[in-house]
Amino acid sequence: MSDRPEPSAAPIPGEQVPGEPGLAPAAPEPDLGAPPLPESPAVAAESTALPVPPEAAPEPAPAAPAEIPIPEPRDLHDLDWEAIRRMVDPAALRARMRQTVEAIEGLLDRAGGPGLLFDDDRAGPGDRAIQVKTVDPAVPLWIIGDLHGDLLALEAALAAIARETTESGAERPRIVFLGDLFDDEGYGLEVLLRVFELILEGPERTCVIAGNHDEALSYDGIRFASSVSPADFADLLNAHLSHEWMERAGKAAVRFFATAPRALFLPDGLLVAHAGFPLADLHERLAAGGDWNDPACLSDFTWTRAHPTARRKLPNRFSRGSQFGYQDFAAFCELSARLGRPVTHLVRGHDHVEERFAIPPAYRAHPVLTTVALSRRLPREAFGPRERVPTLARFVERSVPQVYRLHIPAALIDAIFLEPLAEGAGEPPSPEAQR
Repeated sequence: MSDRPEPSAAPIPGEQVPGEPGLAPAAPEPDLGAPPLPESPAVAAESTALPVPPEAAPEPAPAAPAEIPIPEPRDLHDLDWEAIRRMVDPAALRARMRQTVEAIEGLLDRAGGPGLLFDDDRAGPGDRAIQVKTVDPAVPLWIIGDLHGDLLALEAALAAIARETTESGAERPRIVFLGDLFDDEGYGLEVLLRVFELILEGPERTCVIAGNHDEALSYDGIRFASSVSPADFADLLNAHLSHEWMERAGKAAVRFFATAPRALFLPDGLLVAHAGFPLADLHERLAAGGDWNDPACLSDFTWTRAHPTARRKLPNRFSRGSQFGYQDFAAFCELSARLGRPVTHLVRGHDHVEERFAIPPAYRAHPVLTTVALSRRLPREAFGPRERVPTLARFVERSVPQVYRLHIPAALIDAIFLEPLAEGAGEPPSPEAQR
């Protein structure tokens, strides 16, 4: 399931990955295994205690970190699936493409920036690792992971958010997308346009973090390209370069993700990112300079992968897809606290786990939640059922976000991803239809 950077030529031994200047490549570390069984307190004390001079008072032991609660997941079976089916309307989204793209271009051109959720917390226009000052717990904050063209999962997530908000009587909810809106077939164009519509409805309520597929999309003035595989969204755009609004939608996406956040540091200790955090080989220079927007740090927020059981993994700078282990995350949490951005737990996407969410037990001291909103098995997923249970998560202060599992009927998943795709999903309307 890895997203491999796609080299332009055969790799040269020792060559660095583009976009990560100044980093010496390191060989990958072997899996260091699951966490060891804890010693009994008596054995631990006997093996580690140092003699204390009689005249010296022992120093107090450091306080153990407070345990981060993990709420029980909620299972939603009874959403209005027929209404959701009607909302999954690729033709209508394509028919509105011109007005959507014109409006998002205007938002991107606005003086002072588009004014999205948490933009006011940026240290400057180029800040993409945002230290959020406050999060009002009375206003729901929802987190939607990788979509990869899954328009059905997106509409189901929006329906679940709307119902939960109505039942709680809370204010209009805020949404953070964890990125990777397109590629892997499906409805990449339509998901992009739908997210643009949500932004236009309430920029101050929507935040989109760039995923590796989003960041990888580029445009050189002639054609679109992508540094990852699969890259079918770039292929779709290039197949319709003569279509003005298709091309402008792609160019708007490149502009949008160029300045989108790579990480959010929430005040309760939750780190929100597409993938992970700056790995161990960056800690020394991060501590020395405090530059969270160092390109290598931003790359790790977007590209790194979580190993479910390993203690430590050596960064492999031949690839942006390096893994991390639970001691790596603990070391980062300690560093971030010293640098004034305390991190205690993490929510991310990126890894397409079969259950569509995971909280590995090895990360018990500093929990890591992976959540993805994928209702079907992707083409590059070799195993498991075709129909899946997509997830989203709700922010809970000083807690791991609460997972919501959306049990979409299998027949609906098949109807969306078999029949319409055979009818040319992803094709734009004719230029005449846009006039």
